Amino acid sequence: MDRRLTCSGRRRFSCALSALTAAIALSGLSPIRAAAQRNAATNYPEKPIRYVVPFAAGGLTDLIARLVGQQLAEEWKKPIIVDNKPGGNANIGADQVAKAPPDGYTWLAVTLTHASNVTLFPTLPFNMQKDLVPVVRVASSPMVVVVPANSPITSLKDLAVGAQKSRLNAGSSGNGTPPHLTLALFESQSKTSFTHVPYKGGAPSMTDLIGGQIDVVFSNFPESLAFVKSGKLRALAVTTRERHPLLPDVPAVAEAGYPDLIVENWTGLMMPAGTPRTIVDKVATSVSRMLASETVRNRIIAAGFAPAPQDGPPFAEYFSSEVTRWAKLIKEKHIRVE
Repeated sequence: MDRRLTCSGRRRFSCALSALTAAIALSGLSPIRAAAQRNAATNYPEKPIRYVVPFAAGGLTDLIARLVGQQLAEEWKKPIIVDNKPGGNANIGADQVAKAPPDGYTWLAVTLTHASNVTLFPTLPFNMQKDLVPVVRVASSPMVVVVPANSPITSLKDLAVGAQKSRLNAGSSGNGTPPHLTLALFESQSKTSFTHVPYKGGAPSMTDLIGGQIDVVFSNFPESLAFVKSGKLRALAVTTRERHPLLPDVPAVAEAGYPDLIVENWTGLMMPAGTPRTIVDKVATSVSRMLASETVRNRIIAAGFAPAPQDGPPFAEYFSSEVTRWAKLIKEKHIRVE
């Protein structure tokens, strides 16, 4: 007989206790720990929350994160501190959150950039898809294709023809950024090639475009909106299926002959993997409810975004699909980040 399976005498209680401990370990959370997590979610948050924005203050992602933080801080009566950690193509801040305690008190503002970074930076010290959990998508914004106001190019078809006749210069906010990826997508679909001019941000690319130093930018919508409205730039199309309410006279890419040039520069929220599901769900529900407020929606729309709430598994699936979509293009176009 196998002595390891024998329980007799005074050892009976000890064996039973060991078996119970093993069963709890195999089943995941113990009842006590599960109850503790439910109580933590009920009382959450009990202290200030750190909301890491891996971009400079004043940018597009920062604007939305501060709006979310302000609204939830008022609802929960607890501070939500936006902490800007720019650098490393948004990887420095993401790395800090990925390695933070999974207790719900450290958040990360994420964007399309993080989905493309999975392919652009294959040797990062963290894994976006394993070390972080998607909580909720907040808002999205299209790209808008803009040229100088005095440019002879008046449509996407003109742009493609011009690029086929001579090498045009296309600016972006940097290698691997959403404007660069949208440019690469247009090149792939139109069978053209541009001379890519990467800048350190969207603002300097707008300055040179207005001055005529470059020919076109596939711009973040909020960065070029004011220049289009003031007549300093001409918008050729927005990368949506339908026209944008803030630029009703500008065709959507589907109308302009490129129905597959759909690009959303979205922003959302993630937390460290292992954060209790009850807390993740509470945050996602609160953000989605906040986005239903007419006041909040109007503020987001005025900034050039559209509320785009998507929480739980659907957001996780969307993020995964974005990783796959941009990985294919990055490899096809041999895009590198220097």
